[in-house]
Amino acid sequence: MKDYLLFYEFVPDHAERRQPHRAAHLKLAWEAKERGELVLAGAWTGDGRVGATLHFRAESPEAVERFVESDPYYTAGLVTSWSVREWITVVGDAARLPTRPDDA
Repeated sequence: MKDYLLFYEFVPDHAERRQPHRAAHLKLAWEAKERGELVLAGAWTGDGRVGATLHFRAESPEAVERFVESDPYYTAGLVTSWSVREWITVVGDAARLPTRPDDA
């Protein structure tokens, strides 16, 4: 298993336009969590932009891509851009590759 981060950027009026799709989006996210794929997710704002970051744990980035393709926020055109990056964690209790200073 590897960790992946999914980054979304949304249309500027996302807060108004998301309402008809919000329940279905959250249902999809909670189903991914129940399958053990989605670890943590939430929105962010700043610099006049709004988006979300979702942390997945999966065998490959294809699981994350499947999530995007079925996400009502994406299919409704609320997502202006998205990307997936492997996340190699090295510090913290949940780090996949814990690395101490003397290990470096």
